[in-house]
Amino acid sequence: MTGGPVTGRFVLAALLVGLGPALGPGPGAAAARTVYVASQGAGTLVALAPDATAAGAPLPVGRSPAQVVADPEGRLYLTHPDTGTITVVGSADGSIRQTYSVPGQPFGIATSPDGAHLYVGDWAGHRVMRLSARTGALEGAVAVGREPAGLVLDRDGTLYVADRESRQVSVVDTRTMTRKATIAVGTGPFALALNPARDRLYVANVRSGDVSVIDTVARRVVATFTVGGMPYGVAVSPDGGRICVTDQRGGNLVVLDAEDGALRATVPVGRYPEGVAITGQQSYVANWFSDSVSIVDLRSLRETARIAVPDGPRSLAVVPEGER
Repeated sequence: MTGGPVTGRFVLAALLVGLGPALGPGPGAAAARTVYVASQGAGTLVALAPDATAAGAPLPVGRSPAQVVADPEGRLYLTHPDTGTITVVGSADGSIRQTYSVPGQPFGIATSPDGAHLYVGDWAGHRVMRLSARTGALEGAVAVGREPAGLVLDRDGTLYVADRESRQVSVVDTRTMTRKATIAVGTGPFALALNPARDRLYVANVRSGDVSVIDTVARRVVATFTVGGMPYGVAVSPDGGRICVTDQRGGNLVVLDAEDGALRATVPVGRYPEGVAITGQQSYVANWFSDSVSIVDLRSLRETARIAVPDGPRSLAVVPEGER
């Protein structure tokens, strides 16, 4: 699984999302606990309401969605590297509101805390673009490493970029759109996750089979946790005590202690798991080849459900607590 962001079974992983009532839960349900699933093969977005046993109705979103992100108001932005576009989905009715044409191959994506800006990795152009979230207009760009994959934005405006083919994480000041540092990590860094305290960044390295732990204050790697296989997705528990890593090759969710990397569990899930998200005491895993999402209880450390979704699920997300 080392190709670029193109259509088909050998495309790189996608990520995340948050939506509104039309795709999401009914009245009174907690939006922050709804999990959204972007399926690359089917070109759809579906919602998994809390305690759901089946996915909601799929919304067609265009060809090969790669990554998805929710802004503070719950609007959705989906990147389509094959077509050079970003799809905007409204939070109120779950309908497609706009489609932005983007210069380059939009892949990884993050939103500013106020929802005014999008930060989009240009896979082929080896840069990160800042766009207006309301119009899609290009506002600036900064060069990063080769094939920028996962993007994570801190609340202070610091953007972390997994430069997959450069074996590094770029640190970008989004106020000035300048790169302030690069941090060498493992081979094939792809997915990123910050802990709640924002002082640790976890980097899933696909080809070296491990997770790099970055001290975000010192801007250096302070530990490397061995996972094995091909770690494609990473998420941190709400209390910051555990990290969940998908091992694509082994078909497992690997649960590690966030402090020392000690193995807490290896939980079998579906085939070729990629994206992972955590809400409450449950971890959700997108099983790319099984066309399903596994739900893993983080107390018992067992898969408690597996829900069918449209073809090729690769990315998952929830609207962050307190954002809406």
